[in-house]
Amino acid sequence: MTGALAGAAVVGLVWAVTANAGGDEPATFTLNGSFTLTDEVQRDGDGGCAGRYDSGYDDIQEGTDVTVYNAAGDVVAKGELGASEEIATGTCAFDVSVADVPKGETFYAVEVSHRGTVELSAEEAENGELAATLG
Repeated sequence: MTGALAGAAVVGLVWAVTANAGGDEPATFTLNGSFTLTDEVQRDGDGGCAGRYDSGYDDIQEGTDVTVYNAAGDVVAKGELGASEEIATGTCAFDVSVADVPKGETFYAVEVSHRGTVELSAEEAENGELAATLG
């Protein structure tokens, strides 16, 4: 009887360890990168920059929507443009960070505001290789 209980305890321990092994990889990732506006740029008064208010780029500023689509064209995550900095006269770069993008797609399409999409392979997206430019 003691042997049977010890055996059951070992089997239970092995089951508990293997049930919790693996699966530690998150099912989502954060898509990181940059978005650069190269035309009609103005300083925003807070140390950053944005699209000039009277231009066709006045929708480009910190907080502008960033949408991530899967290969089927479905919205899978949303974020916004982050901190900006004028990296050269008339050129404004924004940080992009969109959390909770589901893994498992072959590619992703990223859109800032309503400006069309930029496609990234799954590897590029997961490695933070977004580098989009407008202007």
